[in-house]
Formats: sequence, C-alpha cells, structure tokens
Amino acid sequence: MSIADKLVLQRQRHLKWRKLDALELVLMMLCGALCFGFSMSVTADIVTRTIGHPWLWLQEVTSTLFVYAIFIGAAVATRRNDHLYLTAIAESMHGAPRLVVEIVLRLVVLGVALCLIWYGYLNFLRGFGSFRLPSGTPIASLYVVIPLSGVLIALFAIEQLVNGIANGFDRPELLESEGVILPLQTGAGRSDRT
Repeated sequence: MSIADKLVLQRQRHLKWRKLDALELVLMMLCGALCFGFSMSVTADIVTRTIGHPWLWLQEVTSTLFVYAIFIGAAVATRRNDHLYLTAIAESMHGAPRLVVEIVLRLVVLGVALCLIWYGYLNFLRGFGSFRLPSGTPIASLYVVIPLSGVLIALFAIEQLVNGIANGFDRPELLESEGVILPLQTGAGRSDRT
C-alpha cells in the first residue's frame, strides 16, 4: 500500500470523484508540511528567545503557517467528510429523510464556502492597505488562503451533492475497511460443544 493510498481516504467512495483524489493527496501533504513547519517555527522561536537572540520574523512565519494550515485543513476535511461531523444526525436516518438532511447539510457547507470566497476576497483586497511587521509584507499575503479555501470547500461540497443525489448518501461501508472490530461468534446455543 503506497503512501498515496494511505492519505486519500477510501471511506464514502460513492460521494467522491476519482479525479479529485490527486487534489486530496496534495492537500493532505500540504497540511502535513504546514503543521511540521508551524511546529519547527514555534520551536525555533522559543529557542532563540531563550538564548536571548530572538528572530522576530519567526512570529510572522508561525502565524502564516498556522492560518494556512487551518484553512487548507478545513477544505480537505470537507472532502474527507471529517469536518465538525455534521452528518451524525443524518447517518441515523434512511431513505427520503436522510436524503433531505444530507442535501441541507451540504447546502449549508456550500453557503459557508461562498461566504469564505466573497468576504475572504474582500478581506484580501483590504489587506493591501495593512502591513505585517517586521517584514512589511501586505497582510493580504495572510488572507489569500481564505477565498482559496472557500473555492476548495465549495468544490468538495458540490462533488458530494452531485454524487449523493445520483448515487444516494445512504450506502453502507465495509466495516473492516474502517478498522471496526467485528464481534466474535462464540458458538453460544450450538449443541456441538463437548
């Protein structure tokens, strides 16, 4: 099993397009790199402050990596259906009620994505009037990820809506593929015991 097979979640395949698996893989690797970079920059910031020679630019790097990791992570969590687990109620339903709840949930996520796109873009444009210290880069460099995340979240919500309406949201998964341990057959009630 390759690393790509481990990073691209196989759960709920009926809601996903195979062509977006490569994007999910890239986003997962990017999230890992951002979290690793965040951890290293925080560590370096602590060490340089402790020895009395702080690198002030590390705070900018740390905040940038943190914000990018949050918004890219939110997008990939939408694809993997790992976000705020809104589907807990829907998974207890079947048939038409589940279809309605699943569609409403995806439309809510799509609405949030559209808000991220619109207001994130406005915030990005306003960010050219403010600058980060000590580098002097426009704060828009920090805000650019917000509308990008909105676009990705919208894409993944539409993917799930289209496939869910076409294939149904209610499709049982193989329990073994998710690491669920099945109960043992104990043989209780059998007469062949000695």
